Amino acid sequence: MENPQQSQDVRIVRATSAFDCGGRCPLLLHVKDNKIIRIEGDDHPDSDRQLRTCLRCRAYRKYVHHPERLMHPQKRAGAKGEGRFERISWDEALCILSDKLKETRDKFGPESILLMTGGGYLASLHSGSMAAPRLLNQFGGYTTHYGNISSEGAVWASLVQYGSVMVGHSREDMLNSKLIILWGWDPARMISGSNTMHHLLKAKENGARVISVEPRYTDTAAAVADKWIPIYPGTDTAMMAAMAYVMITENLHDQSFLDKYTIGFDKFKEYILGDEDGQAKTPQWAEAVCGVPAETIADLAREYAAAKPAALMDCQGPARSAMGEQYCRFAATLSAMTGNVGKPGGSACGGLMGIPIGHMFRMSAIPPGKNPVEMTGPKIKGTLDIRDRVIKRIHINKLWEAILEGKAGGFPADVKMAWSMCNNYLNQIGNANKGDNALKKLPFFAVNEIFMTAQARYADLLLPVTTAAERSDLTYAWPSGPYYTFVNRAIEPLGECKSDLEICEMLSDYLGVKDYRLGAKEEDILKHMVDQNPVTSKYVTDFDKFKNDGIHRIELKEPYIAFRKQIEDPENNPFDTPSGKIEIYSQRVADINSSKCPPVPKYIPTFEDRNDPLFEKYPLQLLTPHPRNRVHSEMYKVEWLREAEPHVLWIHPSDAEARGVSNGDDIQAFNDRGRVAVQAFVTQRIKPGVVCMFEGAWYQPDENGVDRGACANTLTKDDYSGGGAAVMNTSLVQVAKA
Repeated sequence: MENPQQSQDVRIVRATSAFDCGGRCPLLLHVKDNKIIRIEGDDHPDSDRQLRTCLRCRAYRKYVHHPERLMHPQKRAGAKGEGRFERISWDEALCILSDKLKETRDKFGPESILLMTGGGYLASLHSGSMAAPRLLNQFGGYTTHYGNISSEGAVWASLVQYGSVMVGHSREDMLNSKLIILWGWDPARMISGSNTMHHLLKAKENGARVISVEPRYTDTAAAVADKWIPIYPGTDTAMMAAMAYVMITENLHDQSFLDKYTIGFDKFKEYILGDEDGQAKTPQWAEAVCGVPAETIADLAREYAAAKPAALMDCQGPARSAMGEQYCRFAATLSAMTGNVGKPGGSACGGLMGIPIGHMFRMSAIPPGKNPVEMTGPKIKGTLDIRDRVIKRIHINKLWEAILEGKAGGFPADVKMAWSMCNNYLNQIGNANKGDNALKKLPFFAVNEIFMTAQARYADLLLPVTTAAERSDLTYAWPSGPYYTFVNRAIEPLGECKSDLEICEMLSDYLGVKDYRLGAKEEDILKHMVDQNPVTSKYVTDFDKFKNDGIHRIELKEPYIAFRKQIEDPENNPFDTPSGKIEIYSQRVADINSSKCPPVPKYIPTFEDRNDPLFEKYPLQLLTPHPRNRVHSEMYKVEWLREAEPHVLWIHPSDAEARGVSNGDDIQAFNDRGRVAVQAFVTQRIKPGVVCMFEGAWYQPDENGVDRGACANTLTKDDYSGGGAAVMNTSLVQVAKA
C-alpha cells in the first residue's frame, strides 16, 4: 500500500479548525485529488510547547468530506421542519433572498429582519458574523440578538469586579501553584486551551494538590484530582459563602490585600456573618443547601487560605445558570480574600480565563459599520447591563419568544423574516419545542449551512457553505494562547458551496448595495488584517512565515498574569472600575436596584433549584455540559466521534434503582417543556439527585413530540439571570423507564 507521505501528488497543508471550541489545534492536512486523506497534529519539537490535537480535529476529514454535506442551494418543498427540499440554482436562490429582504424592509421596516449569527465559525474574514452585519447595515439595518450562551454571566461578573474580561493566566503559570481548585471546570473534555491539560498534568507532577468541586466526577478529575467534592448544581455560591465565613471567623483572610486593592469588603462581611439578614453563612448552613459536608467545606476554606499561591479555577459551567454571575463574582471575591489576584500561581477568577495575547483575532476584521435600526428610538434592554451596550436587541436565550410575541411581548420588533448563519440555535438555546413553534410561525427563514441540521430543516431557503478547510483565514486561540493560527485553504470548495462572505458579496449585487465587495485578493486582505491590528502587528512581523508555518507562537519571558501590573503598581495601573479597585461591592450594581443582582455577591435561590415547589414533580437537577466528541452541535454526524462516546444520560445508581432503571436501558427524561428518549448510563460518577446529558445532540421530535435525538435543550428553560447568563444548567426533570 502506498504511503501517503511518500506519494508525489500529496500536498501537506498547514491549517487549523475554526470551531467554537476552547482550543485551536495546529493541523497538517494531507491532501490528494482535492480530498483530505490524513491528518497529523502539531509537530513542534518541544513537548512543552506542542499543542496536542484533540479527537475532534483528528476526525476533521470525516466532517469535511461527510456524505451528508449540503452541496447545492435548495428551497423548501414540504412543511416547515419536515426537511424536504428541492435543488435550485444560485441565481434563483439569491433572487428569492434579495426579493424577500426588499419586500420585508419596504413593507414592515428593516427592524422586522432578524439576523441570527453565532459561534459556528470563529475566524476573521469569511465569517457570516462579520459579513452579514456589514451588508445589512448598508441595506438599511436589521434586528439581532446579544449575549453569549456560554459566557454572558461571566462577562458581566468580570466587568463588575475588575472592569475587564481578560482575567486569565497563561497556562504554564499553573506550575507555580501549590493548590489548584477546579470548580466546575473540565478542560480535558471542553479543551479550555489546547495546552491546558498538558500544563495541568505538569503542575500535578510538580507537586500541586488538585481538588475538583463539581456534581460529576469529570474526565479531568479522574486524571489529576486528589479529591472530588460533589455539590448540587446552583448552590456553588452557598458553599463559597461558607468558605468566606470560615476565613473571616478564623482570621485566615488577607486583610492587608483587601484594604489595599479592593472596595466593599466590609459590606460583604456583613452579609457573610449574618449582620445583614440574620443568617450567618456557616458551613452547617451551607451543608443543608449544597449537600457538601460542613467539615469538607471548612477544610477546603482553610487549605485554600493557607496554600500560597493557590489558583481557584472557576469556569463557565456553573456560570451558565440562574445564579451564573453570582458564582463568578463569589469566586473572584474568594481569590481576593486569599491574596491570589495578580500573583504568579494564583488566579483572578471570573470564569473566562482569557489572556490578551493570541486572543480574539476577530477584532481585526473589516468594521461592519453602524446599524441604522439601533440608532433610532428608545433603548430596549433585557438585562441588568452595566455597560449600557444593549440597544434594541434580543437576549440570545429569548429568540423564540421574541419571534412568537414581538412588540406585544416587549421585544424591539415584530419579526417577519430571519437569516441565520454560523449557528444551530434551535438546538443550542433553551426550550427547543418553543423554537419548533417559533420557526413554524416565522413567515420566511433563510439558512446558510454545512449540514441539514435540526434548525436547517425549518428553512425556506438553504444556502450551502464551505468549511474552514475550503477557505483561507485567520483564527485565534481562546482562551489560553499565546499564539495565532493561520488557516491555509486545503481544498477547493466542494459542490457549489461558498463562504458566508462570498454569499454576502453575491447578494450585495442583487440588493443593489454598492461598494460592498472588498475588491482585493484573499491573501492581501488577510495580510492587511494582521498588519492593521495593534496586537497582532506587534508580534507577527513576518506574514509569509506566519502563513507558511500556519501558526505564530509568542515567546513569553514569563507567564502572563492577569492584573499583575495593578497589584505591583496600583498607583499607575488602577483597575478599570469606577473606584480603580477590585469592586467586591459595586455601586453600579447597587444603582440598578434589583434583587436579582445585589451589589455584593450572594447566594440567591432561583427558579428550578431544589427549593422550587416544582422539585416535588421533577426531583432531578439536569446538567448539560460540553461533550468531548462534538463542538456543541457541530461534528454530530461524524460516525467515528459518535462511536467514541455514545449519547447517554448519566444517573446515579440510587436514582436509577428507585426508578427501576438499569445501565443501558431505554429511558425518557422529561419536564413541562418536553420529553427526550435516551439510554441510561448508571454511574457513581455523578451526585445523587443530579443527572447529566451532554449538549449538542440534534433535536429530532417524533409524531408524539418525543425528541428521539435527545437534545438537552428540549428540557432547558429559555430564560436568563439578572446579569444575562443563559440558564442552561438550571433545569428540573424526571426520569422514567421507557
